[in-house]
Amino acid sequence: MTKSVLIKNAHAILTGGRGADARSNASDIRIAQGVIAEMGTGLLAQDGERVLDARDCVIYPGWVNTHHHLFQSLLKGVPAGINQTLSPWLQSVPYRYRHSFNEERLRLAARIGIIELMLSGCTTIADHHYIYYPDMSYDPSAALFDEADALGVRFMLLRGGATVTRKLEANASNLSKPETLDGMLADVERTAARFHQNGVRPRTRVAMAPTTATVSVQPGDLKFIARTARGMGIPLHTHMSESVSYMEYCREVFGCLPIEFLAEHEWIGPDVSLAHLTHLTDGEMRILGSSGTGMAHCPQSNARLADGMAHAPTLDRLGARVSIGVDGAASNEAADMLSEVHFCWLMHRAKAGAATRPRPEGEGEAGADSVTVEQVVHWASANGAKMLGFDGVGTLAVGQAADLAVYDLDTPRYFGLHDMAIGPVASGGRPRLKWLLVDGRVVVEDDAIPGLDMAELRAQANADVKRLISSV
Repeated sequence: MTKSVLIKNAHAILTGGRGADARSNASDIRIAQGVIAEMGTGLLAQDGERVLDARDCVIYPGWVNTHHHLFQSLLKGVPAGINQTLSPWLQSVPYRYRHSFNEERLRLAARIGIIELMLSGCTTIADHHYIYYPDMSYDPSAALFDEADALGVRFMLLRGGATVTRKLEANASNLSKPETLDGMLADVERTAARFHQNGVRPRTRVAMAPTTATVSVQPGDLKFIARTARGMGIPLHTHMSESVSYMEYCREVFGCLPIEFLAEHEWIGPDVSLAHLTHLTDGEMRILGSSGTGMAHCPQSNARLADGMAHAPTLDRLGARVSIGVDGAASNEAADMLSEVHFCWLMHRAKAGAATRPRPEGEGEAGADSVTVEQVVHWASANGAKMLGFDGVGTLAVGQAADLAVYDLDTPRYFGLHDMAIGPVASGGRPRLKWLLVDGRVVVEDDAIPGLDMAELRAQANADVKRLISSV
């Protein structure tokens, strides 16, 4: 049983809520049995209760990362792909190295990625893993769940994969043999039976997530896949509209736009989340908004690959559920949630300003309020948890899971702030993580993971990168 904890004297608490609920007037949080039991000021410690002094600190809900590729944690800054757009980058980096990943390497990459996320304040991770092929010698899904469990975070497998070979990879020297539809669905069912949890405050979940719905499976199978997933009681996820090529492909092959294609095949709705959504028409955005479909917004990766800038604020206003994902570290060389939310906050203001026209034709200066810090925190916590189906997770309120980050802003980057509460998002950088709690259990303390030998992890990563380079 998790020991009762009292966090006292916080300078500010952002809750992950919207509007007036985005900030709490409390300075203290009492946690019992993994749940927030009380929030207030001047709370007194109870017998046997551990007291954490958060003086001069700000408290945020633990980040919920809704789209990642953990295996790419060993593929950062690959020279062959650093200046490429999405399609050639896929060929130069993930497709080039994927067959070099055995269980040991996948576990190391996942461990690095999860630790990187934790040290940014992330407590829930959804990983879109897609390296699956017939007759694998190990179970990558089980390995990922095992690594997440060892580090104490909530974990959702977005079970990717493909039943057809994409034209993009057909001539690759390391061509991956696709799965059969029956084989893929059977493996998803086995994985879901073992790891998928419903109810309040689940620790592990599973989604059906063919890598890219328009090209990774036969179009005629999409409805069957969606209905099978819903019959299992698991949600749906896929990459969508990441670059203009998605639009061009769907117009040429299907005679419609990508979101129209998904709607025709039962792939929209509140149980569906789509990564990226960088290129959408107004009509497509209305479809997503009216259906309550989720968005895993990955602004840094989209910028890194020159994909463009997604219309996340517009989708949010229309009713789509916007969340934040870091995408893979191979297209986001700092795959952590703090740098992601900082960039997200800035990017949408830049986008809004760029869209205005000079007087007298337009409105003049505009856009600095297009997204607020509180809105970005909401996207990256409460919205993400709701979208992924982690009920009772994502906000700081009585009865909610005690998943939270306590940031110490005691470095010059944060000196002079008139509103310390916005520091972790608005000022950027990485504040010292005094504590990170998941289900009320301390998993990071004094900016370190108890028991982790960081020097050894760095040595393992450096040695494995050298082996990867020599393997291709």
